Amino acid sequence: MSGRENAQRLPASVGKEKKTMSEMKTYYKETVAPALFKKFGYKSVMETPKLNKIVINVGCGEAKDDQKKIDAIMSDLSQITGQKPVICRAKKAIANFKLREGNIIGVKVTLRGEIMYEFLDRFFNIALPRVRDFRGINPNSFDGRGNYSVGIKEQLIFPEIDYEKIDAIRGMDINFVTTAKTDEEAKELLALMGAPFAK
Repeated sequence: MSGRENAQRLPASVGKEKKTMSEMKTYYKETVAPALFKKFGYKSVMETPKLNKIVINVGCGEAKDDQKKIDAIMSDLSQITGQKPVICRAKKAIANFKLREGNIIGVKVTLRGEIMYEFLDRFFNIALPRVRDFRGINPNSFDGRGNYSVGIKEQLIFPEIDYEKIDAIRGMDINFVTTAKTDEEAKELLALMGAPFAK
């Protein structure tokens, strides 16, 4: 079964049947949003939290002078997300880190819309369970403003990545940006969407 077919599963809380990408968004509208509305007693449906975007960052300070490493990182991110990454450059020089203004310091991808929901489903239901001795993600990694971040130690948890073809094992930070006003609301949103929080 291909990675794309694997990615077309419903959230763990819904069942094991296949889905199209648009069904994850439908699942949010028909199941998650009403559940949030009922639990938190919003006055308007417009107050109901939703996922705004997912930002995936890979730091590559050590590769700032090596274009091949930059290309490898961008290739990995492209395969994982299905979207072309952008290069992040230093905005100012820092002598202690031998960093000059304009040096490449990382690569990132910002996902929105259908591709965001597709990645969310694949990350929660396929990639994370592949982490060795996985016991859930940290339920306390919220920023106080309804956004959640999780660090991944290696890109190999994504089935799209071929171990034989990578040049190095690299980690990444994945940030879930929501419209929730509190961490409690954001946690409930992500949990209903299938986030496997540790108990």
